[in-house]
Amino acid sequence: MQKSNAKRFIEAYNQIDYALRVQHNFKRSMGYSDMIRRAVAVNYIVRKYEDDLIDFGRLRNAIIHRSNDEYIIAEPHDDVVVQMEKIAKLICTPPKVMEILNLHDVLTVHYNVDLKTVIKLISSSKYSNIPVYKDGTLLGVANGQKILNLLGRKIEDGQDITQYIEKTTIEEAISEFPEGVKYYDIASSDVTIEEVLDMFDKNRKLLIVLITKTGSMQEAPLGIVTPTNIMDLNNILENY
Repeated sequence: MQKSNAKRFIEAYNQIDYALRVQHNFKRSMGYSDMIRRAVAVNYIVRKYEDDLIDFGRLRNAIIHRSNDEYIIAEPHDDVVVQMEKIAKLICTPPKVMEILNLHDVLTVHYNVDLKTVIKLISSSKYSNIPVYKDGTLLGVANGQKILNLLGRKIEDGQDITQYIEKTTIEEAISEFPEGVKYYDIASSDVTIEEVLDMFDKNRKLLIVLITKTGSMQEAPLGIVTPTNIMDLNNILENY
């Protein structure tokens, strides 16, 4: 027997309600609307669909509290049910980045490579962010714009740029990047699209998310996500 729209809608609502309470440790006594508003701060999907989730909560209350087994006061439209089920799927089983994006092998450099070589590598590879490793541990990320800014400061100081880029290692160069700006982050191979988008959404200075097996800085990189991937990730969510 085919489920009614009301039954499908309530099932999706219950899935969302349960998943958010488990994922974010919200108390059972917390009302649905309050939970959604609090989840906005920690969940990109909820933040993206906040208005829908609040409206659907009101519709759920109308269906539950003013209906009975023989009389359903409100039967949601097909598009409402489809949207609710889509949001439930995204919240309960969000797609993982490594399963969706075709991430290629990550180009890395060793800490003692000279800056000139790294600049040539950025130019030839077209990669503006190259992770720097020292003894198997992530030391930082060589970012093209930050290197350019660094060279600009050296020029202003009157230094010989040719000599500087030939004699300076990439470890020394990135140690001179401005402190206090978190421009790269690291995540495990289980990271979901929602979590990655949340990272970029909360930190507009973020330039790269490096993915390793467990999210450890002592592991080889499996993939990289940059702001250029954001549109693709959002498109995937829209069609998931």
